[in-house]
Amino acid sequence: MSSPIVIPENAPFNAEQRAWLSEFLRKALAGQEVSVEPSGPAIPVTILWGSQTGNSEGIAKKLMKAFKTGNHEAEVFDMAAYDKARLPDEKNLLIITSTYGDGEPPDNAADLHEYLMGDSVPSLKGVNFSVFALGDSEYPDYCQCGIEFDQRLELFGAKRMFKRIDCDVDYDDEFAEWKQGVIGAMGGMESAAPVQEAVADEPYGKKNPFPSAILNSYDLNGIGADRETFHLELSLEGSGLEYQTGDALGVLSHNPAQIVDEMLPLLPFNIKDEVPLPSGGEASLREALIKSYDIRSLNKRLLQAWSERSGSPFLRALVEAGSREEIEDFCWGRELIDLINDHPADFADGEDFVGVLKKLQPRLYSIASSPNAHPGEVHLTVGIVRYKTHGRDRGGVCSTYLSDRAGDVVSGVFVHNNKAFRLPEDLSKDVIMVGPGTGIAPFRAFLEEREVSKATGRNWLLFGNPHRSTDYIYEDQIEGWLQNGTLSKLDLAFSRDQAEKIYVQDLMIRSGAEIWEWINGGGYFYVCGDASRMAKDVDVALHTIATTHGGLSEEEAIDYYKGLKKEKRYARDVY
Repeated sequence: MSSPIVIPENAPFNAEQRAWLSEFLRKALAGQEVSVEPSGPAIPVTILWGSQTGNSEGIAKKLMKAFKTGNHEAEVFDMAAYDKARLPDEKNLLIITSTYGDGEPPDNAADLHEYLMGDSVPSLKGVNFSVFALGDSEYPDYCQCGIEFDQRLELFGAKRMFKRIDCDVDYDDEFAEWKQGVIGAMGGMESAAPVQEAVADEPYGKKNPFPSAILNSYDLNGIGADRETFHLELSLEGSGLEYQTGDALGVLSHNPAQIVDEMLPLLPFNIKDEVPLPSGGEASLREALIKSYDIRSLNKRLLQAWSERSGSPFLRALVEAGSREEIEDFCWGRELIDLINDHPADFADGEDFVGVLKKLQPRLYSIASSPNAHPGEVHLTVGIVRYKTHGRDRGGVCSTYLSDRAGDVVSGVFVHNNKAFRLPEDLSKDVIMVGPGTGIAPFRAFLEEREVSKATGRNWLLFGNPHRSTDYIYEDQIEGWLQNGTLSKLDLAFSRDQAEKIYVQDLMIRSGAEIWEWINGGGYFYVCGDASRMAKDVDVALHTIATTHGGLSEEEAIDYYKGLKKEKRYARDVY
């Protein structure tokens, strides 16, 4: 008779699971038929997601699918639909959340986040939890919302079953680590993942972006404008990619070759060696720096690695004793070339050098076209970023790539679905759209779709920019919609065309009674653009309208708009 197999005591299984696994291995090694289903009660798991653009929701669904292969009883909830009273009774709680704006929670996570940041939360002793935080390391409040969920759950007595993982825009590897970590911590068993096919056999998407031909590209601003806003029309023919109005397009860009060529002679190692690429494989250092690594963004992690290889007392003091504000101030307006020139560092070889760099991330742009109005195409509205700091001309990597360096083909694009930013299915519903500057992009798509679908609901657009003469982008199309009735109402805020600056939120206050009539009558309200200033001012204006014209108290107005967000009638595409 075979001896029982002993499972190590530090293995993450309870006694029942340990006994099952020992028997499973004994039978398997003896060539006997075994059951792949563990005995005993299923492990309860609750997954909560907070998402502004859909990433967290997609991850939650992938995790749910993984739990279906093991002995788990999993539930997944949009945070806005989760009953907070359940928290103390959860056994295994998994939080997946993004961060946007100035470290703020996504709209659907705001209510739960506010609750956990308060003092009325009961003891959560007995709750096991883990947090997967999504963010963008270019922003100072990187993964702040996930960090706060993690800290507050622990503060109220919950036990962290697996470490919090903070991940950047590209999160596949981090998610794989977190998924295996939480499943292991709960003692669950997951079947082996299917073998991945070669990229060439995969459909086009985020892992296999489509090389898209540029069909048309031009500056929307007039002569003499102090800004550039490009309209780009890209081909999707042959890609199999499909999108809906409200979605975004991911764009892969390249760094300026002249900056890379300036760097290479300054590096203290053989620059002709091949170096590893972030996604596997190898390439020449020059090609890797142009196509695969971020040479523009500086952050504390990079400064730490650089200071360890540099003799710069300034850098060492900055990373060891500098405040967050001092580090952010140093990083702003500087790039990798500045570190190479001003604080030379010693690297063993090219692999050591690229090892301290981040992967060059795709940039997401709100899609500015309706697929029903432009079959086989996708349109973008791109603000071109150019500025000068520390004696150098600088520019947004992706925006200047699209305007200056892409040539006739964008190296790779993919569709990013945003289910939280959709037109109402009921075509009779009214729609209010607030989109100053490049925030007009999704509303150009919305209006094209409302025109094609012959929606009977009214459409109201509030748009703003500095000057009417140079910055009224898409003027002909917008005025055409006003004339043919697609647009029921148009309000324009050209902030610098008069002594007193006027913004979209000011126009909202002026038309407050009518806005309240549209919203309270079942209408939908959408905002696109800057999260830290414009979107906040618009939200304040909405609450003022509710108290002034709806007769609500401030607390009632807060609850009213929370309800609208849950109903998807108040949606924001903000960044």
